[in-house]
Formats: sequence, structure tokens, C-alpha cells
Amino acid sequence: MSIVETMMNLPVEHSRNIFGQFDAYAKLIEKNLGVTLIIRDDKLKILGTVEAAEQAKRVIDQLCLLSERGNAITEQNVSYALSLLPKEQEAKITEIDKDTICHTIQGKPIKPKTLGQKQYVDMIRKKMIVFGVGPAGTGKTYLAMAMGITAFKNDEVSRIILTRPAIEAGEKLGFLPGDLQSKVDPYLRPLYDALYQIMGADSFTKNMEKGLIEVAPLAYMRGRTLDNAFIILDEAQNTTPAQMKMFLTRIGFGSKVIITGDLSQKDLPNGATSGLDVALRVLKKIDDIGICELTSQDVVRHPLVQKIVHAYDEYEQRTSRKPVQNKENTENRRKEFVESTKQPQGNSKKTVEITKKTIRLDKKNGNESNHGMKKKGERFFARK
Repeated sequence: MSIVETMMNLPVEHSRNIFGQFDAYAKLIEKNLGVTLIIRDDKLKILGTVEAAEQAKRVIDQLCLLSERGNAITEQNVSYALSLLPKEQEAKITEIDKDTICHTIQGKPIKPKTLGQKQYVDMIRKKMIVFGVGPAGTGKTYLAMAMGITAFKNDEVSRIILTRPAIEAGEKLGFLPGDLQSKVDPYLRPLYDALYQIMGADSFTKNMEKGLIEVAPLAYMRGRTLDNAFIILDEAQNTTPAQMKMFLTRIGFGSKVIITGDLSQKDLPNGATSGLDVALRVLKKIDDIGICELTSQDVVRHPLVQKIVHAYDEYEQRTSRKPVQNKENTENRRKEFVESTKQPQGNSKKTVEITKKTIRLDKKNGNESNHGMKKKGERFFARK
């Protein structure tokens, strides 16, 4: 393969943002595409095959656009742009960036960062009920919270209700001290964290005291009708089918409901059915209900989290095949055993005679170890 040299202009003020500290992002591009990047002032030289050099140029162009809009380029931006290259969708990374949901208390814009997240946000805008299902780090709860706070500030809803099932993550914590709020706060801490970051502690506290923001365990939803509210059910994979049905039937007029969950992280007792599993099967054909399935490509935490999620997905796919194969083998062995024990009707008397003769010989030779079992066999064949 021939190596070509491609030149492009790169503003000096954006080069450090695009290539990262110690050129970490430049090295990531070089490693993934098999090119060499050489930066001299505002000129960038790309060495590689024709295809690889063109791909590197396209990625850097998109990152430059993001930087010009005031974004701090992260490793996730670079990795995601590289992952879109095979589908020639790298230009969509700048289209996604145009959609700003709201700003944090520090002024940082909250935006979808992947195509899956963009689909999720658009679905929340259009549908009355949305299921956001995907692995950890895909922004399911955070984006839903940002959409809820935006709707609240724009007077689209009169209150925000956040809930999740109060169930331990594989540990038995026993009785927790304090009043009711102190007991449930640890389970709802992730929701508080997002509220503090987006609204600020003071604003959150004031609205909480007025009853305009409510954070409560799922069990407290029974018997209520929730009108004109933005309702988020988090960790829905830990609900039972009865709890999920109870929650979905609380919805009143003017409300919007977001249900988030990770089907790979259930904390229910062994053998218990997840209400989220049942709801996704039962409600998938209803038009006003949206189901957005996020994947490991939509993980926006540290890139290592994406690799961990992907590794677990592969492991679970491998192990999920084994029980099926074992079940088939067991069934085949059972059929073989049944076939081997079947005897033609005409030979039944001969079988009884042979069994009796064998038992008498065993007794004569002093072999009494299986005498009880053989007596049972004798009685069985005698009844035949």
C-alpha cells in the first residue's frame, strides 16, 4: 500500500483541545487508523494510506467544529467519532451537539453525546411514556432529569416526581437509623446528585419544601393519581410486575413518564421476574409509548466503562448459550434412556425369567449389595 501525505489547516488555539494533553487524542487517532500526525504551528500533516488519511481528516474536521463551538473535547468525543467512521456518520457528532437541553448551575451545557442519546431525548419530547433501557453510564437518568427540570422551568408541568424501588444492591443492610426520610435517602442519592448539579442545592431545597419536587420510594406511589407532573422511575429493573403495573396506572392528565433501567443489573431475588421485562413485552405495540434501547456505544463515562460493559455483554452471550445446550443434551439422554428401557410385548415373560435367574445367582454367590434394588425390580416385572 502506498503512503500519501495530506495537509490541512488547524487553528493553533484549538489544536491542544482537539489532541488533548500530551497529544493523547492524537495518539488515539493514530492507533485506530494507522496514520501518523505531525503538527507544525497551524499546519497538520497526515501520513498514511489514502483511505486512512481521508478518515483521519474527516474526524479531525468534526472535532475542530466541536472545539470552535466552545466544547471541551473529551476522549469520549474522539472515540465516538472514530466508531462512526465505518458507517460514514462521523458528521452527525456535530449535529448532535446542536441540541442543548439545559445548563448546569455552573453554566455547563447538557447535551446528548451519542446518536442513541439523541434518539432518547427526541423520544421524550414526543411520547407520553418512554422506556430508557441500557447499560450503566449511558445517561438514562441524567438526561431524563435534565428534560424534567427543563419542562418544570418552562411551566410545561407543575411538579417533578422522582422515584425508584428501595432495594439493596446484593447486600442486606438491615434496619437503617433515623426517620423515614433518612431511611430512604441512601436509595435515592443518585437522583439527588443530578438535581443538585442541574438546579443547585438552594433551588432544589426551596422547591422540595413547597412540594414541587418530590423524591420518594416506589412503594409510596400506590393510591395516587399523578396529574400535570414529570415523573421519573429509576432502576426499574428492580420492580416486580405488580409494582410496575401499579406505577403505570398512577399516570394522570398532562403528565410525562420516563422509566429507566439496566436489564443486566437486577437486584431482585433469584427466580423473581422483573417488572421492566414484562412491561417491555406487554407495551411494545402501543403507539404513545416509546422504547429506546441504548448500547455500550452510548456509554459516556470513562472509556474504560465502555470496555467493561462490552466485555460483560460478550461474557453473558457466551454463558447464555451453555444452559440451552446442556438442556438439549439432557433431553437427548432422557429420550435414549426411555427408548432403551422399552421392551417388546412378546419378550416380557422372558425378561422376568432372566431377572429372577440373575437374582438367584447373585444370592448364591453372596452378592447382596444390590439385593433390595433387584427385589424391587422383580416385583415391578411381576406386576407387568
